[in-house]
Amino acid sequence: MDASEEPVPPVIYTMENKPIVTCAGDQNLFTSIYPTLSQQLPREPMEWRRSYGRAPKMIHLESNFVQFKEELLPKEGNKALLTFPFLHIYWTECCDTEVYKATVKDDLTKWQNVLKAHSSVDWLIVVVENDAKKKNKTNILPRTSIVDKIRNDFCNKQSDRCVVLSDPLKDSSRTQESWNAFLTKLRTLLLMSFTKNLGKFEDDMRTLREKRTEPGWSFCDYFMVQEELAFVFEMLQQFEDALVQYDELDALFSQYVVNFGAGDGANWLTFFCQPVKSWNGLILRKPIDMEKRGLIQRQEATLLDLRSYLFSRQCTLLLFLQRPWEVAQRALELLHSCVQELKLLEVSVPPGALDCWVFLSCLEVLQRIEGCCDRAQIDSNIAHTVGLWSYATEKLKSLGYLCGLVSEQGPNSEDLNRTVDLLAGLGAERPETANTAQSPYKKLKEALSSVEAFEKHYLDLSHATIEMYTSIGRIRSAKFVGKDLAEFYMRKKSPQKAEIYLQGALKNYLAEGWALPITHTRKQLAECQKHLGQIENYLQTSSLLASDQHLTENEREYFCREILSFANRQADSPGHKIVLPMHSFAQLRDLRFTPPNAVVHVGGVLSVEVTVCSQMPVPVLAEQIAVSVHFSVEKDSYRKTAEWLAKHKTANGVVSFPAETSPFPTSQNSLPALELCEVFERSPSDSSLHTTGIICKNVHMLLRKQESGASLEAPSGAALEAGAHMLKRTAVTLEPGPNAITFRTQAKEPGTYTLRQLCASVGPVWFVLPHIYPLVQYDVYSQEPQLHVEPLADSLLAGIPQKVKFTVTTGHYTVKNGDSLQLSNVEAMLILCHEENRAVIYSNMRAPATGGESTMLGMTEPHGKHKDTQKAGHCMATMDHKVSIDCPWSIYSTVISLTFSMPFRTTHSLLSSGTRKYVQVCVQNLSELDFQLSDSHLVDTGDSTDLRLIPLNTESEQRIHSKQAVFFVWELKWTREPPPSLHCRFSIGFSPASEERLSVPLKPYTYEFQVDNFLTLYTVRAEISPPPGTELCKTGSLCSLEVSVTRLSDLSEVDKDEALTECDDYFSTKLMYEVVDNSSNWAVCGKSSGVISMPVAARATHRVHMEVMPLFAGYLPLPDVRLFKYLPHHSAHSSQLDADSWIENDSLSVDKHVDDQLDSGSVQSRGSTRSVASSEHKGLPMPRLRALPPGQAFNASAGTQVLVIPSQDDHVLEVSVT
Repeated sequence: MDASEEPVPPVIYTMENKPIVTCAGDQNLFTSIYPTLSQQLPREPMEWRRSYGRAPKMIHLESNFVQFKEELLPKEGNKALLTFPFLHIYWTECCDTEVYKATVKDDLTKWQNVLKAHSSVDWLIVVVENDAKKKNKTNILPRTSIVDKIRNDFCNKQSDRCVVLSDPLKDSSRTQESWNAFLTKLRTLLLMSFTKNLGKFEDDMRTLREKRTEPGWSFCDYFMVQEELAFVFEMLQQFEDALVQYDELDALFSQYVVNFGAGDGANWLTFFCQPVKSWNGLILRKPIDMEKRGLIQRQEATLLDLRSYLFSRQCTLLLFLQRPWEVAQRALELLHSCVQELKLLEVSVPPGALDCWVFLSCLEVLQRIEGCCDRAQIDSNIAHTVGLWSYATEKLKSLGYLCGLVSEQGPNSEDLNRTVDLLAGLGAERPETANTAQSPYKKLKEALSSVEAFEKHYLDLSHATIEMYTSIGRIRSAKFVGKDLAEFYMRKKSPQKAEIYLQGALKNYLAEGWALPITHTRKQLAECQKHLGQIENYLQTSSLLASDQHLTENEREYFCREILSFANRQADSPGHKIVLPMHSFAQLRDLRFTPPNAVVHVGGVLSVEVTVCSQMPVPVLAEQIAVSVHFSVEKDSYRKTAEWLAKHKTANGVVSFPAETSPFPTSQNSLPALELCEVFERSPSDSSLHTTGIICKNVHMLLRKQESGASLEAPSGAALEAGAHMLKRTAVTLEPGPNAITFRTQAKEPGTYTLRQLCASVGPVWFVLPHIYPLVQYDVYSQEPQLHVEPLADSLLAGIPQKVKFTVTTGHYTVKNGDSLQLSNVEAMLILCHEENRAVIYSNMRAPATGGESTMLGMTEPHGKHKDTQKAGHCMATMDHKVSIDCPWSIYSTVISLTFSMPFRTTHSLLSSGTRKYVQVCVQNLSELDFQLSDSHLVDTGDSTDLRLIPLNTESEQRIHSKQAVFFVWELKWTREPPPSLHCRFSIGFSPASEERLSVPLKPYTYEFQVDNFLTLYTVRAEISPPPGTELCKTGSLCSLEVSVTRLSDLSEVDKDEALTECDDYFSTKLMYEVVDNSSNWAVCGKSSGVISMPVAARATHRVHMEVMPLFAGYLPLPDVRLFKYLPHHSAHSSQLDADSWIENDSLSVDKHVDDQLDSGSVQSRGSTRSVASSEHKGLPMPRLRALPPGQAFNASAGTQVLVIPSQDDHVLEVSVT
């Protein structure tokens, strides 16, 4: 750093600039310290706190130390921060007072005066202490004296501006401490200067920006000012802040361009509206393009120059920030926006110039990114760069078309001149890419040099772009590039190569439902198929285009004429049929049957009216329109009646078909709706809600891959069905829109006919709808005459007149005058016919049947002995009678079974009062009708002369309502010994209560029954006595129960059984008694049952005593006393056991005839259990019990009650009220 060196103008170059610090004083001293100072200064970071609430940052400070010269100080109005000295340092190692006064002080004074003249207040005085010099001079003052003098002379109020650096070249702790203090001071002063000067610069910059609405304001001048701030941030390695400055300039300029397009233009924008003369693309291989920066500074830059320079600076900073993929994203946005800005500013651009600029810029950005990233990073981030590849491919294609490199004849002279002009606008290749073999400049120049070179470069770019799009899943974009490639192949007369790409693009558009791209691609595909001679595919595509509403009428008519002209050419020379799908030619709207139920009999006529909507733009003459019909005979289908067929057919006979809303089968509209459900996750510890959200349950349906299916534009492959059943119409002209076509057919065979296929022929071209859906059928029946008889009421009741209806389904038989039905019936059933009854004939619209009515009388003698086909309860018993009917259309008789229900259910019972006997008959009405009952009789059919039946009912007629019962009672009286059994027949007259006088007499209802062993043999009496000394029974006290069984008659035939034993002079039988209290009012103490030997003699009495305890207070009914016959078990090897042993063994066999009222639970509760069929009792023989028949035992104590009073010490009183 020699003082004689001339000041070199600062070179503006990113990362080479550092904040300038001037050094005055002893230059040799600074030179010796500089190496250490330049290394130590950036080692420790400093926190930089800025204004306006911006976040603090840690920065490492570096400086460019230069010799102090007055020329370096900024002059008034100079806004260049890069050449601005932020700090001034004076270096001295003076330690002698005389020297200080003679030279140093004067030099310091001059230095400070210069700083004050330029208003510079950022300065620092450094006094270096050197021990070697102090040893050589013994008369020097202490160091502090010189420092104090300097502080007194120059640092009156800023004593910290003078620092001491002790032995800076030594390696000691004292030296290190001195360095640390000095460096901290230096960094602090530098940051203070940065903050102050940058703040002032930013304020001035804002002031300048706010003047942008004033006349004379220049964007270029403001650009240079804000870029100066960006340079400073870049100099401090604050690349993010530097990038913000350029982004603000970008946004400001873009807004002015938009306003200009809206009519609000600034005057300075006219500098950027000059015609474009150079289009050499972006320059990204050096941090600053000084050439373009100079153009901006001189206000000579075009729009492309400004945009190129601005993006190059943004690219440099993004690469410093290691964000190369953002460079690609911004570059694509820049290229598209520049194209629009040139249009908004109405800049004159030569044809193809912008394409060259975009192509070169895309390749420049891609190569710049490849230069700072490895191959693995590039491959994993194709999604960011593929847009540039695609844009470059598109622009190269435009250049090829513009320069005649794609035409069949090659470029002409005009194309060659245009190519020369475009290459001239590129200028000379830049020096930084001159040695690069694949530079963008060389690629473009080579691609435009010949047809072969262009094809090579274009195909390479296209294939690479398609491969990249496919690898990242952007299939639609890949197909779009493929369409451009197909167009290129069509221009090159290679339709076989173009077809592959067009089919792929069309398949993708159909799967995703893009209507306009589908139409455009089909047009290209039709041209390709026509060149390839694919007649069937071409006709199919033409039919689709002829019905496409996105084309003009002229275009649609052209493709329709193509089909018709082919059909006319082939009509003279018939060949094979060409089968095409129907949906592009016409659509089936609805179908109407006559008759509406689509049911006809064999030989009948059926008409089918089909509404077809023609999709063609012009009328088309169809030589034939046919519907193929599939005939099937299901099992028993020929037996189906017209009534059954009418029930499952539509009422109006119209079948509507869903309209096809889109020209492609699998569009976005056909996707299923979202099925969303809520999801909650709760904490397992406290069940609190942890996470909530929604999930899609049918995501597998929404995200299905559409690409894997077969081609949607492949030939239909539908085959024409050839069969014996066809509905045909010939020479039908189909007008555009709906057309009604009527088919007529005569049914020949019974069965089901299904409409399978609709086809229309135009010459050899057949348009086929392979499947008619929903299913359309009509039925043909062949039905023999049938006869059906049904009552007019819910059911037939036996014994009363009722009406029934005869329904004759005539089928194909024609009813003639005088035809009759002959009915044969059994004697128990009468048929009453009225003369006024006539048959009523209905048409097929209601029911193809002939009906008539007659009156039928049920059973002439309803009897009690009937066939009960229902369960016990309130259901009526039924019986069947058959009717034989002879019909005129058949030689065989028709046998019909009629079911009659008995309206009544009758039961009987035997009542006793001592030795007097009564018979009770209960008649219950089970039907829904009310009846009038009369003349009830009960007679003995056994012809007993000494037995009389005396009726106790006095009324001769009674009315019995529905679901009600009537009781009849007779008393039995006899003069001599009564018979062992009584055979009775009950009869009563009945008639419906609602009927008036009947035309025929009705026979009475009869009921027969039998009563056996009804004579009373035993009388049972029970009596309860209070405890001795008391008058009444008390609760909780034991009372005496006396049971007496008295024989009323001597030996009779009913007594002669196995229980009868003969003693010395009399007979006896064994009885078992049992005391049961079903109401739980009494507790029986001791044995509640036992076996007694009862003499078979009149007035023989047996008494049994036992104790009972009343459980409640009040009038309590006596316990029940039951009697059973005790039948011993007969065994050859067993000894006879006495009666008491049987009871003690507690093993009794109850006969199956035991009365149902026997309560075994009560017996068990008293300690005497009767085991039913207990075969496991130690091998002992088991006796049997048999209940006495009803009426043989009379309980004389039935209904008797005993007064029981409560005990005196009871706190809770329980009273039984019966």
